[in-house]
Amino acid sequence: MDLKALQNGSDIRGIAIEHEEKTANLTPAQVGKIAVGMVHWLRDEKHLAEKHQSGKLKIGIGHDSRISADSLKQALIDSFVEQNIEVLDFGLATTPAMFMTTQFPQYDCDAAIMITASHLPYYFNGLKLFTKSGGAEKKDIAYLLEHTDKPALVAKGTVTKTSILEDYSADLTDKIRKGMKTTEEKPLEGFHIIVDAGNGAGGFFAEQVLAKLGADITGSQFLEPDGMFPNHIPNPDNKEAMASIQQAVLRNKADLGVIFDTDVDRSAVVDASGEVINRNNLIAVLATIVLAEYPGSSIVTNSPTSSHLKVFIESKGGKQVRYVSGYRNVINKMIELNDEGIDTQLAIETSGHAAFKENYYLDDGAYVIAKILMLLPKLKKEGSTLGDLISSLKQPAETQELRFEILAENVREYGEQVIRDLNDFVESQRGLKIDPENYEGIRINVSNEYGSGWLLLRMSLHEPLLVLQVENDQDGMNQKVLEELASFFEEYKQLDLAKLKESLKK
Repeated sequence: MDLKALQNGSDIRGIAIEHEEKTANLTPAQVGKIAVGMVHWLRDEKHLAEKHQSGKLKIGIGHDSRISADSLKQALIDSFVEQNIEVLDFGLATTPAMFMTTQFPQYDCDAAIMITASHLPYYFNGLKLFTKSGGAEKKDIAYLLEHTDKPALVAKGTVTKTSILEDYSADLTDKIRKGMKTTEEKPLEGFHIIVDAGNGAGGFFAEQVLAKLGADITGSQFLEPDGMFPNHIPNPDNKEAMASIQQAVLRNKADLGVIFDTDVDRSAVVDASGEVINRNNLIAVLATIVLAEYPGSSIVTNSPTSSHLKVFIESKGGKQVRYVSGYRNVINKMIELNDEGIDTQLAIETSGHAAFKENYYLDDGAYVIAKILMLLPKLKKEGSTLGDLISSLKQPAETQELRFEILAENVREYGEQVIRDLNDFVESQRGLKIDPENYEGIRINVSNEYGSGWLLLRMSLHEPLLVLQVENDQDGMNQKVLEELASFFEEYKQLDLAKLKESLKK
């Protein structure tokens, strides 16, 4: 098979286990070839050929709880050892922790690989790659997938088993104490905090971070790694997952609930009242923290955020930059703005990917929670909650997302033509106005007979879909917007409009 088909933006992702009619395309054989490409990439693009030649090139490998992890890891190890690589096998790990293996001097990895497919079903898996300078880019993945045929050097390397989560946890607890401006061993004593790891790799956070800081973690759930994910999808952007942690917080009368995705590069929280703090609400909380520490800074988000979030961030003295969806895209925009001299401390997607400038520009779900934990003693002293921090963020009356499959052969060209045509359509419609502050697809503000809100039509990042998001401050008005758009969309015979028709029948 063509290995290039496994590229998923700046990651590698595929089906690791045969499932129903799905054929496995990310097998140990393919992964062994990818390891060859990675060595070429490190030698040629990262200028590590001399280090490799001397037998000192060091690569760390970790994985989440997926059931295909061990076989894929072994394929990487076998291939690297044949290529004169010093391999560190970290076993169960998180994506952010694997990046830290390139930063912590006790490991000093030249590169690190995390075997994960985030929140996707159990039969998927993938690879995320890091060097000391950060995560791989799309062009890096493309390069290594094109150089998988012949090893650059054949000589025996070594493999050493070790672990990262204990050192990573100790680093986090140190940062939390520092952020609280305390040397107390247990500054979270008196707080009851529940963790939901969704049977992914995040269970360590309860015992090794929260309990070490003195928190009561009674009621924490699904901490044991189980790659079949028997309880719920480990995804802070999933309604069932968020309902599960919400119920656990209320049932246990906890002060806070914390939920992670499978590989812990995303997270969300539930406060003591049961209020879910994810998506726009999480961005608002983190924006409040950042703007208190760095007044006037910019915050990069992906494009489908609420218009009310922009008002909220500006009310705190900051500036929102809505950018193209994709966690690498928003992180790279943050780096670009800082390089231009525009202070930008946070990049965050509504999915929960959040990266801080102060933390290596790394999207790290555990660090997000660390920043929130730093606030808790102060909030308790003031008699307020996380929810109080964002009480001025207006909530829409209704939100809706519809996905239209593009049936045309040239998916991107067709989808982009629909977006261009919608631009022309809107210009002739009263109550619909194009929002110029937009980098992705087309964003339209709605008013008058359509209520008060916005809609966004954009291409899906990885699927042959157009994604339509609609939000309104008046109940029932999304329906009116969709009715108006239906007359536009029905002209496009290569769009599957079943979801739109279904919605209009309600």
